[in-house]
Amino acid sequence: MEQWKINLIVLWIGQFLVMAGMTMIMPFLSLFLQDDLGVQGEHTIGTWAGLIFAANFVTSFLFQPLWGKLSDRYGRKMMLLRSGFGMAIVMVLMGFATSPWQLLVLRMVNGTISGFNPASVALVSSTTPKEKMGFVMGTLQSGGIAGTILGPFIGGLMADAFGYRPIFYITGALLCCASLLALLTVKEPFDREKAMAAPQVSVIQGFRELSHVPQLTALFAVTFMIQFAMLSPMPLIPLYVQHLHGTAENLAFWAGFVGSVTGLSNMVASPLLGRLGDRVGQERILGVALLGSAVLFIPQAFVSSVWQLVIVRFLLGIFLGGLIPTVNALIRRFTPEGMESRAYSFNSSTLALGNMIGPVTGGLVSGWIGISGVFLISAAMLLLNYAWVRRSLYDSDSKPVVGRKERAD
Repeated sequence: MEQWKINLIVLWIGQFLVMAGMTMIMPFLSLFLQDDLGVQGEHTIGTWAGLIFAANFVTSFLFQPLWGKLSDRYGRKMMLLRSGFGMAIVMVLMGFATSPWQLLVLRMVNGTISGFNPASVALVSSTTPKEKMGFVMGTLQSGGIAGTILGPFIGGLMADAFGYRPIFYITGALLCCASLLALLTVKEPFDREKAMAAPQVSVIQGFRELSHVPQLTALFAVTFMIQFAMLSPMPLIPLYVQHLHGTAENLAFWAGFVGSVTGLSNMVASPLLGRLGDRVGQERILGVALLGSAVLFIPQAFVSSVWQLVIVRFLLGIFLGGLIPTVNALIRRFTPEGMESRAYSFNSSTLALGNMIGPVTGGLVSGWIGISGVFLISAAMLLLNYAWVRRSLYDSDSKPVVGRKERAD
C-alpha cells in the first residue's frame, strides 16, 4: 500500500479517537460532578459543567499557533505524537480527579497540549498527491466527525456499563494505542536540517505574514463561521424541539436526533464532495457549499414540525460536508512554503474560537430575538462570508487566483 494511504488510514483512526474522547464525557459530565465529585445544586452543577467543557477550547485556541510553529520546525509527526501521548496521560489523570477544580485544570491542560488534528491534516496534506487532496481531506474530516457524533453515544453506553471513572482510563488507553500505531506506521518526508536552517519568526510575526495572504484570512473566516453557525443554536435545540414536538414523549430522543443528523450527512458527504472538488475545482465546491449552507439556515427558523427540522438539518449537513475539506485543501495551496503547519494551527484556533463564541452568543441573542432569529443571523453571516470568499479567491474574471506554485508531490 502506498505510504500516503497508510498515513490516511492511521490518522483517520486517530482523529476518530481524539474527537470521541473529547465528546465522550458530554452525556455524564453533570452526573459525574454530582455523584463522584460532590457538587450540589442544579445551578452550580450547570456552571461547573459549562466551564469544564469550554476550558479545553479556550487553551486550545491560545496554544495552537505555538504548536504550529514548532511543527514547521521539527516536523508534523513529532507534534502529532506529542499531542497524542500527552492527551492520553491527561485523560487518565482525569479519572483520578477528586474535585471540580482538578477536572477544570486538567481540561485546560488537555487543550494546551492538543494539536493532534491540525498536525494530522498538515502531515497528510504534505504526503498526498495533489490530485487526491480533496478526497483525502474529506475522508480525514469524516473520522473526526464520526468521533464527534459517536463519542457521546459511546460515552453514555460505557457510563451505564462501567461507571464514570473507567471511561477516562479506557479513553486514555485508546489514545495511547492510536499514538503508538502512528509512531510505528506513519512516515513523513520532512527535511529537519532545511527547516532548522530556515529563518525563524515568532508566532505573532507568523500570523502577520499569513494574514497578508487575503485568501487565507477568508478561509480562516469560513472555519470560524462553520463552528459559530452550527453551535450558536445548539444549546437551544432541545427547547426548540420541545416547542415543535408539543409533548414530552421521546423528547430526549428527538433532541439528540436533530443534533446528530447534520453530522451524519456531513460525514457521508465530506469524502464525496472532496473527490468532486478534485475534479471541478475546490473553489467551486467551497462557494456552492457556503451558499447552500447559508440558504438552509433560513427554513430552520420557520419549520412547523420536528420532521421538517430533521430534513432541513440533514440537507444542511451535506453542504457543510463540502466546507472543511475544501478549506484544508485551499489552505495548502495558498500558504507560503514551510508555513503549512502554522497555517493549519491558526485555522484550528479559529475553529476553537467558533466553538467558544457560538454557544455563548446564541444563548445571549436568543433572549431578545428567539431561536428563530439565531438561525437567521447565522444565515446572514454565512452569506457575508460567501461574498468575502468570492472576492478573495477569484479575480475580476472569476478565475481562481493562484497563491503559490503547486508542489509536484
